[in-house]
Amino acid sequence: MKKIISRLLVPFLILMTVAVPLAMPASNVGAVNLFPACNAAGSNNTTVCQNKGDDVGGLIQTVVNILLYILAAIAVIMIIVGGIRYTTSNGEAAGIKSAKDTIVYAVIGLVVAMLAWAIVNFVIKMF
Repeated sequence: MKKIISRLLVPFLILMTVAVPLAMPASNVGAVNLFPACNAAGSNNTTVCQNKGDDVGGLIQTVVNILLYILAAIAVIMIIVGGIRYTTSNGEAAGIKSAKDTIVYAVIGLVVAMLAWAIVNFVIKMF
């Protein structure tokens, strides 16, 4: 049974991680603009935009947003890994417990990251 699952699962995961992102148009990529004033309407393209350091809150918010995206991706991957470990445990109590712990800790990590994001955004908007 494990061989059947691994023979079906590995090509599926490779397909999902390689082919799907290549099929997406480049315009849907969620790039983060660190210097939004540089892309404002009517800005002079010959002028070099510089961050003068007076918008520290915006920089902190951008860094936290990037870290949240990374943590969310890691949490989703860990939830998938936990699900795979759960299905391939073959009823072993230790394997099931380990897989459930992986899923629970991934969800807890995601919730903590979202709370951190909310707190940072709240504090930045207040000051």
